[in-house]
Order: sequence, then C-alpha cells, then structure tokens
Amino acid sequence: MATSGQQYRLENLSCASCAAKFERNVREITTVEDVQLNFGAAKLTVVGEATVEQLEAAGAFDGIKVKSINDRRKAAIPFYKRKENIFAGVSLLFVVAAFIASSWKGEESTLVVALYLGAIVVGGHAMFLTGFKNLLRFEFDMKTLMTIAIIGAAIIGEWQEAAVVVFLFAVSEALEAYSMNKARQSIETLMDIAPPIALIKRTHGDHSHEVEVPTEDVQIGDILIVKPGQKIAMDGIVISGTSSVNQASITGESIPVHKALNDELFAGTLNEEGALEVEVTKLVHDTTIAKIIHLVEEAQAEKAPSQKFVDRFAKYYTPAIIVVAILVAIIPSLVTGNWQEWIYQGLAVLVVGCPCALVVSTPVAIVTAIGNAARHGVLIKGGVYLEELGHINAVAFDKTGTLTKGTPEVTNIMTANVTEQELLALVGAVEKKSQHPLAQAVLKKAVEQHVEIASAIDFQSVTGKGAYATIDGNQISVGSVKWIASLVTISEEFTQQIEKLAAEGQSVIVAARNNECIGILAIADQIREESKEVVSRLEHSVMLTGDAPLTAQAIAKNLGITDVRAGLLPEHKLQAVKELQQDYGKVAMVGDGVNDAPALATASVGIAMGGAGTDAALETADIVLMGDDLTKLPYTMRLSKKTLTIIKQNIAFALLLKLVALLLVIPGWLTLWIAIFADMGATLLVVLNSLRLLNKQ
Repeated sequence: MATSGQQYRLENLSCASCAAKFERNVREITTVEDVQLNFGAAKLTVVGEATVEQLEAAGAFDGIKVKSINDRRKAAIPFYKRKENIFAGVSLLFVVAAFIASSWKGEESTLVVALYLGAIVVGGHAMFLTGFKNLLRFEFDMKTLMTIAIIGAAIIGEWQEAAVVVFLFAVSEALEAYSMNKARQSIETLMDIAPPIALIKRTHGDHSHEVEVPTEDVQIGDILIVKPGQKIAMDGIVISGTSSVNQASITGESIPVHKALNDELFAGTLNEEGALEVEVTKLVHDTTIAKIIHLVEEAQAEKAPSQKFVDRFAKYYTPAIIVVAILVAIIPSLVTGNWQEWIYQGLAVLVVGCPCALVVSTPVAIVTAIGNAARHGVLIKGGVYLEELGHINAVAFDKTGTLTKGTPEVTNIMTANVTEQELLALVGAVEKKSQHPLAQAVLKKAVEQHVEIASAIDFQSVTGKGAYATIDGNQISVGSVKWIASLVTISEEFTQQIEKLAAEGQSVIVAARNNECIGILAIADQIREESKEVVSRLEHSVMLTGDAPLTAQAIAKNLGITDVRAGLLPEHKLQAVKELQQDYGKVAMVGDGVNDAPALATASVGIAMGGAGTDAALETADIVLMGDDLTKLPYTMRLSKKTLTIIKQNIAFALLLKLVALLLVIPGWLTLWIAIFADMGATLLVVLNSLRLLNKQ
C-alpha cells in the first residue's frame, strides 16, 4: 500500500495530455488525498493510500506502468521491440498490401477494403478503446478526436485516408515517446552516476575483511574502500590514502582535485589514482548527488510562467476547434448540399484540434535545459528561475568568495633589522594563538617558506586592534597600523609603503619588537582568474561587500566594476538589492548562500557559488553553481536566453502549422493526411527543436 507522500517512477509516459488524464484518474481514487505528477521526470507522488494495481488501473488507458522509486531502472526496451511499434509496423504492411492490391482490384474491392480495415484495427485498436471510453465521459482529448475522425472517414468510404492516418498517428506517438525519453536522459544519467554497490571494510576483533554491500544498506560510520579507477559510492571523508578525484559529475569541473586526510568526497565522483579509505558521512538518500537529483526533479515538475499560459490556452483551444469542426461539417453542407465532402473537411479539422504540440512546447524545453545544466554542474531549481534569468538586467556580486577566492594570502613583506624568515617566525608565533581571519594567511606563508614558528608565552588579544606575546624575553606586538603607531614610531619608508598598499586594496598588519617597528605584511584576498572576464560579459555588474570602501574600490577597479557598495552588513545587502530592483527591474544576486541568504532570497534570482560542499547553498538559492567556477554564470545566462527563444519558437511553430492547416478549409483543400502531418509535424518540430538544448554549451 502507498502511504503519505509515497513516490513512484512511471514507465510508458510520453504524452503530456495523457499525463494530465492519468493524474485526474489517480485523484479520483477515494483513498487518495492528493497527487502530483511530474511529467518531465516521469514521477508520481501520492498522498494517501493506493495500491500499485489501483495506480496502474488509472493509467491502463495508455499502458502506464508504476514502479517503486527505489527500484533500479531496467535497461530500456529497444525501439523496434516495443509492442506499440510492432503494431505500427504490421499496420504499415497492411497499408502497403492494400496499395498493391488496389492497382489491379480497384479501391472499392472487398480485398482492398479488408486490408485497410486490418491496418486500422491493428494500428489503432488501443487508441479506439481509449477514445470510446473518453466519449462516454465526454472527455475530448487527442485520442478521442482521432477516433471520431478515423471512424468518420471509414463511414464515408475514405478507407485509404483512415488507414494511413492511423499509421501516421502511431508513428508520431512512437517518435514523441522516443524524443521525450531522450529529453529525460539528462536526469536519468544523473541517477546512474553513483554505483549501486559499495565495497565496505568490516572489522571483527583483530581481523578485517572487505564485503560488497548495496548502497541502501551502508550506514554512517562505515569504512568505504575505493580503489584506483573506481567511482565513489557514498559521501564521506578520507581517513587513509591520497588520490586525485575527478568531480565533474558534481561540480562540472573536469580537472581532478587532490584529496588527502580529512578531505570531503562525493558519491558519483571518480577516483583516478591512489587507493582510499573513506568514512561514510551520509546515507544513500542524503548524498549530495541524491539531493541534486531530488531538486532537479522538483524543478522539472514546477511550471514556468510560459507553461502556465500555454496550459490555459490549450484548455480553451480544443473545445473551440470542436465547435469549428461541427460548423465546417454542417454550414457548407447546408449551402452546397455536398455533405460527404464537408463532413470529411470537418473530420480533418478535428485532427487539427489535437493540442499536443502546444502542450508539450514548454515542458520539453524546460526539462531538457534543466537536465543539461545539471550535467554541467549548475542546479536550476525551477523553470520559473530559468525563464527569469533570461530577463535579468543587472547582477549583484558579493566580493569575498565570489569575485575573490575567499582565502587571504600574504602578498608583500617589508622588514627592518630582521630577515623575512625571522619576521614570519615571530609574527607567526603570535598569530598562531589568534582567531583573526588574517592569521591563517601568515601561518600559510610561514609554512610555504619552511619557517619554524617560534614559541610564544603570555599571549594577549586586544579586541579590534591586534595581539601581543612574549618570545625569547621580547614583547612582540602584531596588529593594525593605527594600534602599532600608538606603541612605536613607524618609519617614513614604512608609512609610504603602507599608504601605497592600502590604496591597492590590501590589508596591512604591522609588527613591533619591544619599542621598534620590525616589519609590515600586506595581505589580500586574491581575485579569481575568471572574474574579470565574467564581469566583462555582463550588461551591468554591482559589487556588494562588507569590506572597507578603499579595499572594495581597488578590487572593483581591477575587475572593471564601477558600481560599488561597501561596508554592508547582510541586512544592508538586502536593502541594496531592493534599490537595484527599483533602478534596473530584474536583478540577480550571486553569493555564497550562507552570509548572503537575505539578499539571495530578495533578488529576482538568487545564485549561490560552490554548492557541492554546503547544504545551505542547495537550500537557499534559486540556482546553484556546484563547483567553485564563476564561468558557469555566463553559461547559465546563455542557456536561459536560449531556452526562452526555443519556447517562443515552439509556440510559434505549433500555432502557425495549425493555422495554416485550418486556413486550407476555406478553399476545401484540407485532408486528413494534411491534418495529421500538421499535428505530427508540429509535435516533432517542437520536440526536436527543444532537444537542441541538450548540446548547449
């Protein structure tokens, strides 16, 4: 039995209107409280109780199969082995045989009519069953209209037309199913990234052995063995070994990342070199790749604004076409007395009334684009954000960790009466006990220079100023220029250099020994190599930062950003975004997803950097750049604009082909062949056009 919030994977779901009908049927089950069908991901969520048998009965009209969401997907049935395609092939044989027979027996012969009837029954029996059931319920979907049109054509003696239309309709359905499956592959490839089996180290007393375990049975704290060339099965941290790991499946970055003790690993990434022992930190359903898949599927289920418009339009389109078909069949017949010709025209209009191409025009583009983005390390959490990004007029960036690397580094050292190594040893001894953000930069520099840190005692921190300690009987003070200047005299040479470094946006710390200034260290957060190029591609960029104005202006100048707002707290960034929205309309905010949460939530589109390692980024932002790569931003904006263009093209294609077909009624040129080609052609054109997004770089 299905309980609250039970999820299922659906097979044989390729038609948008069939999906809507299936959802309605499930909703009618008395024990079901609510239901949501994700057509893009072919996933069903049921709130309440229902058996798999009940759910499959609700989808029996289209042969929809219901599977547990946890079941491993079986290999797809080859195109030529699918039952409906075999029936279509047999139907074609009947049509070809009828064409051949008609050349010597004539169109009206019993043999030819029987062959055409065979083609109609074999190729269209499933459609007719559904169509008749729909007629009894007064539900006029695509199959109902086709059933009326084909049977009507047969009644008035147009056996050839009816048979060919049945075959062409079967072909269009097969191609639509193939195309939708192709679009869904973008998300299905994500599902196959992480291996289903994990190699776990089991310890019994002094003995240990390795055992293969399904990932569903792996527990937090288990030790995962990963050999060279293997994919990592679970999220965890390295407890033994070093290696290079290709994280492209998560971050979109193909350059391998060095991994050593205590480094984080993600399920689905590839271990390229060394053997690793990994302590599992998350269950299989909580891994980063599992969260990405879940969020992508949710995103594909959410309707974009253009899709909501199309759905509303299609709701009135089909009834309107049915009215037109009735009028075409009756009014000219009353005027001309030629009932057969105009009933035939009316039947053709019914076929044109199928809204398939229109209904599928938006979702197939959204599904394909979101899947493409996920493969490139960009998580877009809904079609609404994908569309919104295409209308952005300004982009606001947080500075630290977004435009810069977020890790301060020592860039300049000046000394007086000590060597550079001696200064690093003394300053490092004080900073080792400090909690100041710049302390790590000094210690990192000392390690790089192979400097042995001195031993310090009597450490004391002076809030907002610096710190001091005793080293070898000398008091060493390290801190801000202003504070050290109040303790000792800073030379003119040092003062000039400090002013120059400050103008460049670098932070300066000064060191004193007893009563003399012995050196200065300049520290700066390094600008990302790609930041300048990314900013240059955008129409209008703004920097929002909590840093001092002088530092912010210097970095902005290097990047070519003229609009800088510095000294901002998180709530001030939120206000700045609101002001930008008043000036520019649609505004995107790019940040780390943690400190910038209020601004990200307020922006038209919130974009978080480096989401692979932080749950906060995955939850907070509308779009997440999984890797630490800012170049993914222009790619995502290009993808958004391309998607908007393709959606507009799809709607135009669908409506234009239908309109042309309907206009052929005026001179009486519309045939069932033309009608089915207009319907099939529009649907295929829309789907194939959308599939171009699979290759968007």
